[in-house]
Amino acid sequence: MNDGLAALAAQVRRDLDRIAHPKMPWLKPVPGPDGRPALDVLIVGGGQSGLATAFGLMRSQVTNIMVLDKAEQGREGPWLTYARMPRLRSPKDFTGPDLDIPSLTYQFWHEAKFGEQSWRDLDLIPREYWAEYLAWYRSVLDLPVRNGCEAIDIAPAANGLLQASVRSRAGEEVLYARKIVLATGQEGMGDWSIPAPLRHLPATRCVHSAAAIDFEALRGKRVAVIGAGASAFDNAATALEAGAERVDLLCRRAEIQLVQPYRWLTFRGFLRHFSELDDAWRWRFMRAVLELREGFPQHTYDRCARHAAFRLHEGVPVEAARETPDGVVLQTPRGEIVCDFVVSATGIATDFAGRAELKRFAHNIARWGDRYTPPAEERNARLGAFPYLADDYALCERTFGETPWIANIHVFAIASTMSFGASGSSINAMTTAVPKLVHGLTRGLFRADLDKHWAAFQAYDVPQAVVRREPTSGSSKCPAGT
Repeated sequence: MNDGLAALAAQVRRDLDRIAHPKMPWLKPVPGPDGRPALDVLIVGGGQSGLATAFGLMRSQVTNIMVLDKAEQGREGPWLTYARMPRLRSPKDFTGPDLDIPSLTYQFWHEAKFGEQSWRDLDLIPREYWAEYLAWYRSVLDLPVRNGCEAIDIAPAANGLLQASVRSRAGEEVLYARKIVLATGQEGMGDWSIPAPLRHLPATRCVHSAAAIDFEALRGKRVAVIGAGASAFDNAATALEAGAERVDLLCRRAEIQLVQPYRWLTFRGFLRHFSELDDAWRWRFMRAVLELREGFPQHTYDRCARHAAFRLHEGVPVEAARETPDGVVLQTPRGEIVCDFVVSATGIATDFAGRAELKRFAHNIARWGDRYTPPAEERNARLGAFPYLADDYALCERTFGETPWIANIHVFAIASTMSFGASGSSINAMTTAVPKLVHGLTRGLFRADLDKHWAAFQAYDVPQAVVRREPTSGSSKCPAGT
């Protein structure tokens, strides 16, 4: 750590100490079935959302927590894996995991590491820098993260607890917790989706954009990218930069999406209060946003367009695909496109039962389609499959009373979008979304312990002062005239 970062770490500690009130511990350990104290909160996912949630809880004196991530340290989240843009798309002054603590912002970190002039000269944040900043954030806050650990089952346990089965290189173990937060990012409620016409192709011919891809092996090859969001352009550009002979990007819509709706909704009124709207308004807004899909900035497009080998096809859905000696032939309404390799940048399919940690109770997770019926012109089966969440991000039951314990499982990921708008997985929403989640978690913990708090209050007898009283004499008389 250089001198600037060492000084910044000291400043962070001073800042947090100055605003630590109230510091009093308020949670009593709850014993688990194994005789050890259960965690108050277990967070599954150690990316930016999981780390920020842990920080928010610790500031609220909820310190008996643990964060798990299946990736090795430093590889959490997308930044050094399937994110293939050179720079973040969010403006550099967007704050997020810092939770409004200035010394914890990316800007303070960048200036401490590279200098103030470097920050002034910076246009957008390189994604490798963002990953490095998150690693520093985790370290300077001393967040309790265990890497190489994957939650493979969640079940009810005695005493109102949850039990999470966790797999690591050391084997399997069971952790007990009062609450579990699933900060599992993009694929937290399902898995990456490849369109049906492509699913029969082998992985040597077709993969999802979230997969590990050897782009150097695509040098001199013909590549087709399916999709027209920002990640599709990122993958197309990476293939072009690796020396692909030709890259065709196929957009099924008549025109690619140029408007970024998330820029419009990034104001505190929407971010803070969207979740308080009735179901009709929440559906109307998020249907409009999610059906538009995510637009891309100019530099993302230019990264592809500067290559003569790039071709953009609009209004060209893939109807069928077949493997031939000459490559993969993609059938579209406008004819055939032949390629050697297909990258499917086509998002996520909601599939609760496909997630190991959700499989036990997947059938009873309430979906938006279970709770709200929109007007005919607003119906969308894909959006109706999103989980319908309570006001503390908790799962709700489809059939009441069958799995009541899932009310202590809170979803803070892309799957939260229909219920909360931009929230989990969104840098631009963190400063409002994380405090809302933490508020819900602490509210639940407090209410569950009301009897304990009442008993502690009744037993509280710490005097504030010592009063000296003169002994009174039974023979003393009041002065005359009183």
